[in-house]
Order: sequence, then C-alpha cells, then structure tokens
Amino acid sequence: MKFTITREKLQEGLVAVAASVPTKTTLPVLSNILVEAVPDGIRLSGTDLDIAVSTLVPAEVDAEGAVTLPAKKLVEIVRELPSAAVRLTAASEQRVSLECGRSRFKLLGIPRDEFPSFPPVRFENAWTAASGDLQKLIGHVAFAASTEESRPILNGVLWELRKDQMRMVATNGHRLARMDVPASGGRQAADFIVPPKALEQIRRLFGAADEIQIAKSENHLGFRSGQTYVYTRLIEGPYPNYEQVIPRDNDRVAVVDKQALAATLRRVGVVASDQTHRVRLAFSGGTLKFTVSTPDLGEANDEMAASYDGEPLEIGFNANYLLEILKFMPTDDVRITMKAPERAATLEPSGWDDPASYLCLVMPLRLVD
Repeated sequence: MKFTITREKLQEGLVAVAASVPTKTTLPVLSNILVEAVPDGIRLSGTDLDIAVSTLVPAEVDAEGAVTLPAKKLVEIVRELPSAAVRLTAASEQRVSLECGRSRFKLLGIPRDEFPSFPPVRFENAWTAASGDLQKLIGHVAFAASTEESRPILNGVLWELRKDQMRMVATNGHRLARMDVPASGGRQAADFIVPPKALEQIRRLFGAADEIQIAKSENHLGFRSGQTYVYTRLIEGPYPNYEQVIPRDNDRVAVVDKQALAATLRRVGVVASDQTHRVRLAFSGGTLKFTVSTPDLGEANDEMAASYDGEPLEIGFNANYLLEILKFMPTDDVRITMKAPERAATLEPSGWDDPASYLCLVMPLRLVD
C-alpha cells in the first residue's frame, strides 16, 4: 500500500472517524483505524462494534492495500505535522512508514483481517431525509434519553418515520421530549430505537444542507451522505406507549420568561437536596414563587413575574430536569400546562414560528410540608 495525501485532508478524515473508536477495549484492533487505499482515495473506518463510521478522502494512490493503525497516535501525529504532503507506505501489514516534510515515523499496525466487517446494510431502497431536519430532532430530543441500564429500551431514542412526518421521542421515565418535523422521502412507515451516541455522530458528521440516505438491515441502521457512512446497532424491543403519559386535559396554563425561570431555579437550587433537587413552585395571579427547604442545609425563597390566571397551584419539580428542558427550548417564553400537584406538567415553546412542533413533559415530585 502506498499513497500521498494532503495533511489537511488526512486530518479531516481522521477526525471524522476517530470519535467512533473506543477509548478502552479488550480487543486491541478496535483501538485502531482501518486505512484502505482504493482507486478513488483512502477510506478510513473506525468502530466500537455498536457504532461504525467510514469516510473516503481524496488521495493519490500508487498501490492499493489496507492496514489498521493506532487511532490515538495517528491522530496526534497528523495534528502536529507541517502543512505539506503526507506519504504513507506499508512495507507489510504490520509495518507502516509515514513521511511529511522532514518528519519520519514508523508505526506498527494490526492486519486488516482482524478488523470487524461492517453490517450488510443495502441502500437501494433507502429512505431520504434532510440533514437539517435530523439535526433539529436530535438536538431537541436526545438529551431526554435514560442513562441507567435498568431499562435498556429507554437508553434509546424512538424515531418514527412516516410519509409526511418524522418524530423523535426520548424519556427516562421522569421527563420526556417529543418533536415532530414535516418531511418527505419516506417510502414506508418505520419505527427505530436508536442509541443517542449514534445520533450524535450524525449531528457531528453531516452538514445541515446534506441529504442523508437511511437504510435498515435486520438489526442495524445505516446512514449515508456523500462518501461518509455511519452504521449503528438498533436497540430491540417495544418502546413504551408514551402517548398515554402525555396529558390532554391540563387546564392551568402559565407563560414565563425562559431565562428568568432558569436563573431563579439555579439560584434556589443551590440549597435543594442533592438526591431529589426538589423545588416548590407556587403559581398565583401574576407571580411565580419558589421555595426550597432542605433539612440540615437551609431554605431559599424567590419569586418572578409570570402570566397565570388559573386557580392557585403549588407543585414540586426536580429543578435539574426543568433546567435541562429549558436549555433546549427554542423560544424566549415557555408555556407550562398543569392540572394538579400529582399530575404531569408539559413545557412548550411559546410563540414559536416554526413548522416543527415540540413538547416536553416532566413528572412532579411529591411535596413534603
């Protein structure tokens, strides 16, 4: 194998792939990047067995071949090279020399045969989606997925593809995020449960103007745009019926300033319990009052203006869950709907001029007098 490539192009390809390489693994070849010299350039690939990324970058190829090289060291070396042509030559499947200007390196690789093969995903009848729509869905929903291993199905994001709409839903059982965007390009309805880590690769690798093809094999999903591919193992099993928990009869509505609400929650949350982060919110007239009382620590009281004309209501929330939801709200004002202290509340953007629809839900905490 022998090829010449600009340092910038090589670095661009390595950065795209390196994020899929695990930092710790019991299988040494997974710490490596697969470098394949093909007629069109060099294809770089990395995987942790659950997610795989592969991209083709232009290069002058003198001799085709393949080898795997240590990802971390290769990225560090290329990052420090001068801006000049990089020549890489493999004398064997395990000894590779790299030259750039006056710099010379020799690296030990692992034969290509030991590198895992990618899942057999065929793109002939793929769905298509605008990357910008996917970016919007992922950016507003994926944060709500669970990180606990007790219910693996909730560790994924439900992605519903329909003929004229895409929806993503994520929940950890205490908070939920759901977004719909109008879409075209779906050939048939399909539901997938995708790991958030894979969705983050989609956000990172594809530009907002790109068109992405999506194809499914038995238990893998493949994404393709240009010469870059992302493969992910799907999470299998039935996703909970999230529609059942979204309240339809919340009749108490408040509209509050997002920044003011977040600032007050952060302030009073300093003395909230480290376990529950409980904050009491009291809605009455044009005022929202905050109360925190934590034994052995102290108390906090604060208030802010709010648009609310229902019956007075006191309800408790995990301040951290509210703050996290507020971070992803796309408008300056937030519409909060409630029914009773023990019923789920919803948060939605107020005055959002966008074809997408966005709703978050948070379960209340029992108030202790």
